Amino acid sequence: MSDRNGTLEDPLREALRLIALADARGFSLRLMGGLAFHVRAPEWTARIARERRDIDLATIGRSRKGVAELLTDSGYVPDKQYNALYGHKQLYFVDPAYERPVDVLVDRLEMCHTIEFADRLGVDHPTLPLADLLLSKLQVVKINRKDVLDALVLLAEHPLTESDRDAISLPRIVAHTSNDWGWWRTATGNLAKLRLFVEVDLKPEDLDLGRPPRFDPATQIDVLRAAIDDAPKSTRWKLRSRVGDRMPWYEEPEEVGHGRD
Repeated sequence: MSDRNGTLEDPLREALRLIALADARGFSLRLMGGLAFHVRAPEWTARIARERRDIDLATIGRSRKGVAELLTDSGYVPDKQYNALYGHKQLYFVDPAYERPVDVLVDRLEMCHTIEFADRLGVDHPTLPLADLLLSKLQVVKINRKDVLDALVLLAEHPLTESDRDAISLPRIVAHTSNDWGWWRTATGNLAKLRLFVEVDLKPEDLDLGRPPRFDPATQIDVLRAAIDDAPKSTRWKLRSRVGDRMPWYEEPEEVGHGRD
């Protein structure tokens, strides 16, 4: 189902439509956020309801203007004030037909920790690479059940290897946790939470794929944690580790309101 501007009611189909339009115009646009995890685990039924799901997209600086024009041409309404202030790093639009927000991050994700993805959009399609999707969950200091399940389904469906080819790249993750103690602190803490969730709270329906998962998530967590622990740490990491938790090691994500003018 679509409105007169051609937007689709189903947010996942709509996100993929926008990415195809960007491809046709030569712009870099990839899916991130909750919908991306369904693309990478299409048989997962636990969170299949998407009626009012936001669309989260990623682009690069040189594609920013073209992506903004594409969204406007597709009937999306920009938050002009927000985009004027923050458009160098994030754009915000709304589909008025379904009152559905669309966030477009530019070059990086900046929340509790930063993920630079400007040079990563060509690695995979139509989502950010698997390692970047997993990092987007491991960087959340106050991780919730939804984040935990998103991370677990990736680990249950994709191997941990040395490359990004249909896999979660261990070097990509270790690069963050070996050079930045704060990243290490949050990521390893979240892996411990994921491990405990698997042992205590995980129900069969939480990762229902209509078949056994390809990989045991607990084993995957252990493999990832071992890779993080075994990797050499930078001088910067070692100096910051001496301070430990006595100083904040993460940023508090900023909440900004939106309008439509």
